[in-house]
Amino acid sequence: MNDHDESLLSIARHVVKQARAQGADIAEVSAAQGWELSAQARLGEIEFVQEAGQRGLSLRVRRDDHVAASSTSDLRPEGLDRCVEHAIELLTLSQPDPDSRPADTHEMCRDTSVDLDLFDPDLEALGTDQAIQMALAAESAALGFDSRLKLSEGASFGRASGTTALVFSNGFEGLRRATRASIVASPVAEDSGGKRRRGHYYTAHRHLRGLESADSVGRKAAQRTLDQLGSRSVATCEAPVIFHPDAARSLVGTFADCILGGSLWRKSSYLVDRLGTQVASLSLNLVDDPLRKCGLGSRPFDGEGLPSKVNTIVENGIYVSPLLDCTSARKLGMQSTASAARRGAHTAASISNLVMQPGSLEPQAIIADTKRGFFVTNMLGFGFNPITGDFSRGASGFWVEDGHVAFPVSEVTISGNLDTMLKGIDAIGNDSIVLSSVIAPTFRIAAMTIAGQ
Repeated sequence: MNDHDESLLSIARHVVKQARAQGADIAEVSAAQGWELSAQARLGEIEFVQEAGQRGLSLRVRRDDHVAASSTSDLRPEGLDRCVEHAIELLTLSQPDPDSRPADTHEMCRDTSVDLDLFDPDLEALGTDQAIQMALAAESAALGFDSRLKLSEGASFGRASGTTALVFSNGFEGLRRATRASIVASPVAEDSGGKRRRGHYYTAHRHLRGLESADSVGRKAAQRTLDQLGSRSVATCEAPVIFHPDAARSLVGTFADCILGGSLWRKSSYLVDRLGTQVASLSLNLVDDPLRKCGLGSRPFDGEGLPSKVNTIVENGIYVSPLLDCTSARKLGMQSTASAARRGAHTAASISNLVMQPGSLEPQAIIADTKRGFFVTNMLGFGFNPITGDFSRGASGFWVEDGHVAFPVSEVTISGNLDTMLKGIDAIGNDSIVLSSVIAPTFRIAAMTIAGQ
């Protein structure tokens, strides 16, 4: 622990003590500080460089089932005093909610020092010059890949580091330090008819050493852009749809919104009353793993101080558990799954690292096994009704004929019902690309409506 961390904990302890002294039965403080650096280049010039730091504190208080919250970025003594006073004043205006009480003391995380390898001091120390050079290198590699690439939406490097301290009046204290970084490149190519095709590629990791090189990012972005040249629509039809991991991540993330406790007790999910039933292909397994080393969503304890654990969501196609914080668990008559995320003073169930387990098939074998279908590499817009499960999104990718990629496709829409879609998965790849807190391999859905010409 460094001096900054100790200072953050001291401030949080002080606010908890002040809130209790002013009449709160329970006080919970989340104090955070962080630093961000980003650099963007476009056509060989630096468009902007931005570096910023921030500190803030959020307080949640409870008295006689009444709950109130207050936040401040003023961590001077007078600013902290006002934050406490506002929270106590708001208690008299709030409605009682017995389900919102915190976790029982005996359930709290006892070992908050679990090392998940989330912090990289080399990344935190990375300076402006290095950030600029990586952004320039990524774009240079993209534009130098092929003479047809003369335009660009830019390339960027970004990094963030931060510390969060949780201090509760029941005695729980926890400190989390983490870093993350990314490199993105987005070249543009001129296509026939005056159309411009944009491709992009990015890498992301907790550690500087875990990032792909800027040159690699630029070259892959360039190839993706060139692959889109000559894209056209297809006739409206029903056919198998193969999802590249980038698109698969998005689809699994859509499902994730329906398994969260808040969606379930508010009855805004098509999965209400579906526990123990089949919700996906029998070959599909989905887990939420907050203990994954270097995971972009990893955490040793959740936002309510409970020890993190791996939760199985779907096992062999059967829905076995939602993700719950304490409040949603009580409203549903269940137990918390230690899935609370704290955003300011408020907590709600959230994913950590949501992982669709890979299968045994090579991605190319899935394509080769497809007589006629659509290989989706990118999805656009957002058209999903979580209550009914109806799904419709713009998509681009490649048309598959006789097991081979035939031509690039754009300006189409894929649609279906998410419940039917997930049950219709008939092939799962053995690849998993970790670029976010949602991880999914290539997979194929046996039939979807593809709306084009």
